[in-house]
Amino acid sequence: MNWRLHFRVTVAKHVLCSTSFEGLMGWRYFWICAQQSHHRNSFSSIAHKNMPLISLRPNVSPSNGHVLLQRSPGDNINKMASMSGVRIQGVRHFSLSTAPMLFFGAGKGGDNSGKAKLTLKDVTELIRKKECHRIVVMVGAGLSTPSGIPDFRSPGSGLYSNLQQYNIPYPEAIFELNYFFQNPKPFFMLSKELYPGNYRPNYAHYFLRLLYNKGILLRLYTQNIDGLERVAGIPPDKLVEAHGTFATATCTVCRRSYPGEDFRGDVMAEKIPKCPVCTGIIKPDIVFFGEELPHRFFLHVTDFPMADLLFIIGTSLEVEPFASLAGTVCASVPRVLINRDLVGPFAYQPQHNDVAELGDVVSGVERVVELLGWKAELQDLMKKEKEKVRIFRLKSLAVPHS
Repeated sequence: MNWRLHFRVTVAKHVLCSTSFEGLMGWRYFWICAQQSHHRNSFSSIAHKNMPLISLRPNVSPSNGHVLLQRSPGDNINKMASMSGVRIQGVRHFSLSTAPMLFFGAGKGGDNSGKAKLTLKDVTELIRKKECHRIVVMVGAGLSTPSGIPDFRSPGSGLYSNLQQYNIPYPEAIFELNYFFQNPKPFFMLSKELYPGNYRPNYAHYFLRLLYNKGILLRLYTQNIDGLERVAGIPPDKLVEAHGTFATATCTVCRRSYPGEDFRGDVMAEKIPKCPVCTGIIKPDIVFFGEELPHRFFLHVTDFPMADLLFIIGTSLEVEPFASLAGTVCASVPRVLINRDLVGPFAYQPQHNDVAELGDVVSGVERVVELLGWKAELQDLMKKEKEKVRIFRLKSLAVPHS
């Protein structure tokens, strides 16, 4: 018997069994401090050194164990700042997915020394040779901005920056239940802008549809609530709409469910939809901060370990628990970021098999399509789907008012 190994495993087992959750969170906090110290020593920028450390809260509700939607740590800081007038210089975000590395050395925390850096061409070759055929995709608001929908967080142009017209106390309040019950009108004003049928899928959406057509899309995880993935032809069984959908709605009083289209007329007429049974407010099944995530979100438990390639497109990777999914694929799996900026682990813990195509999202996707040799095929798909989308929009606009 290897007594040294036996001793290590036994000690580790007893430590994990006897340590409280709060204790583990304390060790995680210690590790994050060490990480921040390392990064501060790596850069001389005064602005970088002055960025505060943010303690990340657990994403699990202690009462029932359900996973809840959490605003980014920076949102809480900015919320307090907006209410007090304090100017915050900057915030560095850390993903909860890195915590297991402290205990087990798992995930993406390996040594990269001596390993050749993967390129976008290398990744597309793996797809062409069918060595990658279980592709998981994570997308955010940046996927839909080329369709004309503003994202949430871009300074000056994002939805959060343009919500002053609704006279809300702080931008994120529009997605908070307490504020919604006090004043639901701002949310429904925003819903009128985002409701499915107002916009069309773009080139990047149809790239994801082509992955599905070729049978290599394992699952598409989206933070978006615009429904453009569905309009592009990706079936619901391949979708995980992590932050909810307008496709269905629920009465906030009697909890009856309704098709979202039943209340499209009210939303377009800037009326607050009411339940025909109990007259309670009908809320689209969009996930607000503090609400439970859809049950399909838990498909990630099996999807991400099975994935042999991860695409991350147009997301800031700031909202938990969605953001942490980027760290749950196997360490050997290539991760491709197509985004305006470096975010999440691509920024603070890059690996040899991470590829970042920075800049405009559509340009990045076009680069991937070109390397795959799918350009003509994708153009044909978009041409065929254009008429279907036109008919869908006409039907959506023809729905009579309730």
